[in-house]
Amino acid sequence: GWLWRLNHNPIEQGKPVNFRKLLLLLALLLGIVAFFALGLDRYFSLAFLKESQASLATLREQQPLQLALGFFLVYVAVTALSLPGAVIVTLAGGAIFGLGWGLLLVSFASSVGATLAFLTARFLLRDSVQSRFGQRLADMNQGIEKDGALYLFTLRLIPVVPFFVINLLMGLTKMKTWTYYWVSQLGMLAGTAVYVNAGTQLGQLDSLQGILSPGLLGSFVLLGIFPLMARKVVEAVQQRKVYARWASVRPQRFDRNLIVIGAGAGGLV
Repeated sequence: GWLWRLNHNPIEQGKPVNFRKLLLLLALLLGIVAFFALGLDRYFSLAFLKESQASLATLREQQPLQLALGFFLVYVAVTALSLPGAVIVTLAGGAIFGLGWGLLLVSFASSVGATLAFLTARFLLRDSVQSRFGQRLADMNQGIEKDGALYLFTLRLIPVVPFFVINLLMGLTKMKTWTYYWVSQLGMLAGTAVYVNAGTQLGQLDSLQGILSPGLLGSFVLLGIFPLMARKVVEAVQQRKVYARWASVRPQRFDRNLIVIGAGAGGLV
């Protein structure tokens, strides 16, 4: 679709093809195609993990550093390519390394992988999206600069929102990379701990649906919404302080509070 637009869109004709973007795009597509063509997705299942738990435990005793490094790189690759299986790999971290080391490895690997996906989306898509929808995205980018960290933290706390979607969409904004990394690491920590802890009880798991109960999921939602609610309350209190000096002279009744002349852009605003 990108190549078709390049050949058929008169606005983009004459622009040099960015071969670095093209090579990266081809590499990503080849990686995803190879993942499914070689049947690697079968290794990212709960059944396979439970079957391999004993052999992985033996390998951990024999080569702990090599296994930890391999696990870290696999997790980063799965997250960076937005491949299915991140939940299984997270469970594997708890099953193989326990809660402490498993949480440490998964937390950093997931944040690094998410940041790579964020940077990939930014490198491949942001320029074209900003050029086409720059005016429409201006307000959103201003909001990201002002409250982006808070909103990202809220999204990371709520497991209902797929993390790979957040990675791709945030890459199209002007959020700073370092901000995206540390907020992601902090925001994903609670959900990551739940799944890693579930991995330590792998023998009792029959499906992935039982890990997040409705009550636990609701708690995450409330935890995510709380910072936004608290911020709105603080803003309301600050506004009341600003306008308090005029409270005594404010009219009890308004004939008009807004008059719009014209029905064009002014009317829309």
